[in-house]
Amino acid sequence: MQTNDRITIDPGICHGKPCIRGLRYPVENVLELLAGGMTIDDILVDYDDLERDDILAALAYAVRLAHLKSVKVFAA
Repeated sequence: MQTNDRITIDPGICHGKPCIRGLRYPVENVLELLAGGMTIDDILVDYDDLERDDILAALAYAVRLAHLKSVKVFAA
């Protein structure tokens, strides 16, 4: 499943967590780096596979999740 051009969800990659462009960079890890104080430029230096638009897409994805009014939990 593709949620936009940059964020993909594939059960075969990182256990189905939302990732950047099908790479093994989960959105949550990118957000944790930003929350930990790294700048976009810092991340781009450390992770040369990533692009500025990837990081902005991760932020936009988080914003969409924050707009959810409720979350339904399904038993496994």
